[in-house]
Amino acid sequence: MKKSLLAALALGASVTLLAGCAGGAGGDDETVKIGVVGASDPYWADYTEAAAEEGITVEVVDFADYNQPNPALTNGDIDINQFQHLVYLADYNVSSGEDLTPVGATAIYPLGLYSTKVTDVADLGKGDTVAVPNDASNLARALLVLQSADLLTLKDGGTIFSTLDDVDTEKSLVTVTALEPSLTATSLPDVDAAIINNDFVEKAGLKFEDALIKDDPSDESALPYVNVFAVRAEDKDNETYAKLVDIFQTTTAVTDGLLEVSGNSAVLATTPPADLQSALATVEKDTAAQK
Repeated sequence: MKKSLLAALALGASVTLLAGCAGGAGGDDETVKIGVVGASDPYWADYTEAAAEEGITVEVVDFADYNQPNPALTNGDIDINQFQHLVYLADYNVSSGEDLTPVGATAIYPLGLYSTKVTDVADLGKGDTVAVPNDASNLARALLVLQSADLLTLKDGGTIFSTLDDVDTEKSLVTVTALEPSLTATSLPDVDAAIINNDFVEKAGLKFEDALIKDDPSDESALPYVNVFAVRAEDKDNETYAKLVDIFQTTTAVTDGLLEVSGNSAVLATTPPADLQSALATVEKDTAAQK
């Protein structure tokens, strides 16, 4: 889902939610285009309505998968996006040489392990196969989740940069296969369990509470996994974008809607932009050292 610099928008129809009067990023009668993955979530309609009440017209542009919103933002096809955590953003910036910048936080989502074949993680045995997302940021996080449940062992304890090469196969209980994130859920009939990104859980007919295990999003070490609004670096002080972040964080219908679609598993975050940008710089430095 990453390292692709394609700027093409999702083939599916964009979700356009227009409301209110003139506003936008650069002057009167402009529309702020926000790229997301999952525009069908009801809280986006509440969000555009709340923005309209503040004089800002918002168009929510839906993307089919994660590798599209950042190139679209880089190329100016959208003005801002909201779909990724800092680890993913850092990897994109380092890999592409870009400088997209976080300007606001939304929430931290736990990453869970699901199965249609077993009901307890203890039921997984030697040689069972577990699918994980194949993008570098979520792959490492998924491996750490599996290690926390003693399903596998990572050499040197594992980091946010661990890959399949870091799995100690002799000491691990399960076999891991990496798939495109949207496919881990649909792979469940063919594997024994799968780590599924939050965006795809309910789309696969699963419930968040069905997760066999998941990581702890309230832990301080989870900051690199906070989801953010991102903009081009030259727009990091844009007042309209700052207002849009504030609207998202303070509109009850939006935050309640976000929690509802996450199965109340998300932890809301209002981390200041300066702290997000500092955390991103640290993760980018560490990411560059791994390249």
